[in-house]
Amino acid sequence: MRHRVGFNRLDRRSSHRKAMLRNMVISLFRYERIETTKAKALECKRVAEKMITRAKTDSVHNRRTIAKDMNDKEILNKLFTEIAPMFDGRPGGYTRILKLGFRQGDAAEMVILELVEKTTDKKDDKKKAKKSAKKEEAVAK
Repeated sequence: MRHRVGFNRLDRRSSHRKAMLRNMVISLFRYERIETTKAKALECKRVAEKMITRAKTDSVHNRRTIAKDMNDKEILNKLFTEIAPMFDGRPGGYTRILKLGFRQGDAAEMVILELVEKTTDKKDDKKKAKKSAKKEEAVAK
């Protein structure tokens, strides 16, 4: 029986598990989409969603609390300035899991863990707007 078991140990020691989840969350925030096994994705999702919820209110205390678990200052800043404001009106469910199938070697179920909304779309729109503005200037000359 598995009564009151709070999390999946993922067959790793606590230090290894914490480091792995920390790295996976940083990768999720950096690339906004990662491919991993289903068990790891479910644990990573728990950690990431708690971080996003805390980052929605930008305060020194929240930044320091999340910085304890995040080694990369650039990603920490991205979390507070770009990612968390996107989910301001959303009460939860910041990530989604898409099933891919089974891995060839060990038949582990593979999934894609991604953020529900993308920040890269906004950057692409800005780039396209700049390019079209340059084209219009060239045509006007």
